[in-house]
Amino acid sequence: MILPITVYGDPVLRKRTENISPDYPGLAKLIADMYETMYNANGIGIAAPQVGKSARVFVVDGRPIKDDDKKDDSLKTFKKVFINPEILEEDGDDWKFEEGCLSIPGIRDEVSRPAQIKLKYQDENFNEFIEIFEGLPARIIQHEYDHLEGILFTDHLSAFKKSLIKNKLAGMAVGKVSADYPIKSPPPKRRK
Repeated sequence: MILPITVYGDPVLRKRTENISPDYPGLAKLIADMYETMYNANGIGIAAPQVGKSARVFVVDGRPIKDDDKKDDSLKTFKKVFINPEILEEDGDDWKFEEGCLSIPGIRDEVSRPAQIKLKYQDENFNEFIEIFEGLPARIIQHEYDHLEGILFTDHLSAFKKSLIKNKLAGMAVGKVSADYPIKSPPPKRRK
């Protein structure tokens, strides 16, 4: 089932998620729905907070990214579920790459991230892995991992770049947003 994607301004996007256990209610359906939602929005990754769930899980599928130089085959098989991930190490030089986010439609910018990470995680069967990822797979994981920590890609931008998108984000936070996929605007703020 395609779920509405939670948009910038919703508190669930700023909350650090808690680890989940194998008895998490409806986990298999949630994972299937996250993939379907991600594909419908032409995304390459989506985290549970982006569909309104404060659960420590995200899914990725980097296969739609085309490597024009044909140097990076790692994306051809990069479809995974990550449960309870923990970045153990970051390594390599930081490099910039343009990022966007399904929860922040219409805004893209370059973000600098480490080239390599060592990640401990569980798959959808709760088998544990420690694996090293580099290049674009590492970047995709770091972006989705940030969602589990309550961090958005715009948090990595310089103060100047943040000032350029400030009004767009403020509008988004009060529901002035549209996308080519179902979205859930933030709840209205209560007046004190």
